[in-house]
Amino acid sequence: MTFLITWQVYQGRLHPVLAHFAKISEEQDKALMGPDIKMIGRWHDLVSGTGVCIVESDSAEAVTAYALKWNGEMDITVQPVVDDAMAREMGERLSP
Repeated sequence: MTFLITWQVYQGRLHPVLAHFAKISEEQDKALMGPDIKMIGRWHDLVSGTGVCIVESDSAEAVTAYALKWNGEMDITVQPVVDDAMAREMGERLSP
C-alpha cells in the first residue's frame, strides 16, 4: 500500500524540530521508520512548517507507529492513496 503523510509543525516549534531533524542521519531515519516502511520521497515547506511524504508499506500499523514518533511536535495525517493505474481500475469497476 502507498500512504500520503502530511504534517504541520506546531506554532513556535519549527526551529527546534528542524534542528532535531538535521541531526538525524539517514540510517537513524530509516531505523525510526522500521523495516516495514519504504520511503518514496519527502518534501518540506520550511517557511510554513508543512510537508508531505510518500511511503510504501504492507502494514498500516508500521506507518501509524512511525507517525506517532513525530506527532508530539506536529499535526500529522496519514492517508492510503492509489496511483493512476489503480484509480482507473477501480473506476472501471464502477462502469455499468
